[in-house]
Amino acid sequence: MLRHGDGGQEAKKAGEEVAMAPGQGRPVIGLTAYTEQVRYLAWDVKASLLPSTYIDAIIRSGGVPVLLPPVDGAADAVVGALDGVVLSGGGDVAAAAYGEAAHRANGDVRPARDAFELALLRAALDRDLPMLAVCRGTQLLNVALGGSLTQHLPDVLGHHGHRPQPGVFGPVQVRLAAGSQVAMILGTNAQVLCQHHQALGRVAEDLDVVGWAPDGTVEAVELPGRTFVLGVQWHPEQDPADDRLFAALVAACARR
Repeated sequence: MLRHGDGGQEAKKAGEEVAMAPGQGRPVIGLTAYTEQVRYLAWDVKASLLPSTYIDAIIRSGGVPVLLPPVDGAADAVVGALDGVVLSGGGDVAAAAYGEAAHRANGDVRPARDAFELALLRAALDRDLPMLAVCRGTQLLNVALGGSLTQHLPDVLGHHGHRPQPGVFGPVQVRLAAGSQVAMILGTNAQVLCQHHQALGRVAEDLDVVGWAPDGTVEAVELPGRTFVLGVQWHPEQDPADDRLFAALVAACARR
């Protein structure tokens, strides 16, 4: 189990209250999903999927998870059926989305997913739906609001600490701004799990940077003036002992 800061008991308790409240509807949380060629049982087919760690975290926090594969033109209809959104991790956002040429290290780009999730994100912001953006989701949030990405961190930092190797999560100690939503949930210091070779470059003007790695990499952002819009560059779904960010999202949906 990872070590965490002192904050966030309110978020955990709020999630438990949502889960246990009798006779109340549980918030419906949309989780963006992958569409990939996969093998399982006797099949080798294209499928819509998402690691169950996300799904389990929402269920433990009192929400009802619904997977959202890319569907062209469906963003407005989708958000109308939801109480909140998780923008999940995944492959690189296409550099064309923020007006740059692609770095040679870019991989697993899915333009259809980018297009759907950008439309979904903007529709959710228009309705002020609570939103938790995870890794790629945080990068997409920044791009949607006019920011850009650092396309390959090792070129800038000289190390691979944020992604020791593909498929391996690296522990990173992050500092969180006192008074921010994320600090009220996790405390001002937290050890987290990262798996990214890209990060926020030019930060969108509307976003507040509220979390940093020791090397200066932006690790958390918030969109002020909204019910709950929080982006983290790490992967909170990978720590089943700590659902505080997911519980805070579900609690924000319940209050709304």
